[in-house]
Order: sequence, then C-alpha cells, then structure tokens
Amino acid sequence: MKREDVLIEALPYIQQFHGKTIVIKLGGHAMVDPIVLENAIRDAVLLHYVGIRVVLVHGGGPEISEKMKALGKESVFVGGLRVTDQETLEIAQMVLVGKINSGIVSLIAKCGAKGVGLSGSDGNLILAKKMDLQRVEVEGVQREVDLGHVGEIEWIDPALLNTLLDKDYIPVVAPIAIDRFGGSLNINADTAAGDIAIALRAYKLVNMTDVDGVMDAGRTKVFRKLTINEANQLQKSGAIAEGMIPKVGSVIKAVENGVCFSHIINGNIEHNLILELFTREGVGTMISLK
Repeated sequence: MKREDVLIEALPYIQQFHGKTIVIKLGGHAMVDPIVLENAIRDAVLLHYVGIRVVLVHGGGPEISEKMKALGKESVFVGGLRVTDQETLEIAQMVLVGKINSGIVSLIAKCGAKGVGLSGSDGNLILAKKMDLQRVEVEGVQREVDLGHVGEIEWIDPALLNTLLDKDYIPVVAPIAIDRFGGSLNINADTAAGDIAIALRAYKLVNMTDVDGVMDAGRTKVFRKLTINEANQLQKSGAIAEGMIPKVGSVIKAVENGVCFSHIINGNIEHNLILELFTREGVGTMISLK
C-alpha cells in the first residue's frame, strides 16, 4: 500500500479508538532485543499521541534466566514451570523492576512521551495469593510441585493506572504482585495484562509475542479472526500448546469479561502493532465475543 492509502485507511480506526484504553503486553524477543523493543515503544507512543490511553505490561523470563546464570544460580523448572525460591524472586524483581521496567520508561521519554514505571505493589495495583501446589507430569509420573514465590491474581485495583492515564502518562507495569501480608510474588505477565485490561474496562488487549498469531495444529495457517467459541475449540483440540496456552487463555478471559477485542501479534516485525490496529486485514489474530 502507498503511504497515503495507509493513512486514509487508518483514519476511521483512529477516530474509533480515540479516548479508549488499550493494554499492550510486551513479551518475547522484544525483551532481549533493544531494537525490537524500541520499535514497539515508538509505536505505542504514536498510539498515545493520537488520543489512545495506553498501558504497557511486560514480561522478562529470558532476562531473568540470563541474570541467574550470570550470578551462578541455575534456573529450576519442573514440568515446564519455573520454581521461584526467595533468591530467584529477588533476581526477578531486580530484572523486571530495576532493569526492564526503567528501561522501557526511558525509551518512552526518548520517543517524546511521559512514562511511569510500576510494579503490582505500587498503590496495591495487583493483589495476589501464593499459587497452590501444581500437579505436573515428570518422566511419566504425576507430581504435586510447590513453585515457591509464584502468585495467582486475586484483585486488580486500577485507581492508580486511571489517575496516571488521566494525567497523560503511559503506565508501565512489571508483573510483581503484593500479597495480603506485604510480601512479593512473581506472576505470569500474560495473565497480569489480561486482568489489568478487564479492571480498566479496556477496549482492546494486544499481546505482542514471537509468533504471527493463533495457528492451526500444523502451524501452516494464521487465523486472522476468531470468536471465543472458535478459540476454545482450538484449545481443546490441542492446536494451542506450550507458551501459547497462557496467552490465548488471557485474551479469551479478557473478552469474556468485557474487553471488546483481543489481539495476538508478532512483535518482532516493525510496526505490526500499527498495522494490526489501523488496517482492515491486520497482521495477527483478533479474538472477539462473536
């Protein structure tokens, strides 16, 4: 498409989204590639300046593993799930809050907007409880595993986010929650983004990851549009597996609880966020109620 055609096609979407809230989950390669991350932040700032209320939520699993290795601590996984002891939690806080979160805020400033970095403990934003024992299969044997300082969300208080959005800031949320005793818990960033979108009554939730969208079992086709029922059927069939399970689960939950549209896109490709939101065909998968 010619540049002017792209702009003209974008106009009705800009009008439609103006003043609405969009929650964007940053993940995948963007968390380890500074060029990919800066491109994503530039696009998010563009959304901000056309009148969209943007909230960013980020992960950082690969960076946590890398920092642990540098500090001489091995990552422990049981049945594909990370075990988070006290030392691992402290490393996760250091990476997620101290490095990644502050780095994203700096990029927002570089692109000409104002960002504020938050974790779930700020303003009691994310209240969580320690996750129950998880039943996993290890070498063909079912085991119950204590994942340590890993939480599941009980409540999102969106008051601080709304205050910042009203003051023209872009909030940036790290997935560290607080429990009822004042302790910290590591939580899944996909889940956090979905629950934050619900609490904010967001218009859209966008999950930026390393794949082109929701695909069929043979990984040969990307579904551009799915209803909740169709997405649930893909989950039951086993076509959605491994790391896509929490991503699809969070976007389905968001739409079921009032978010109008959810999207899964490949964040590694420059300007995919803009193309997904502002063109008719889009570039990833959009999930809606019907």
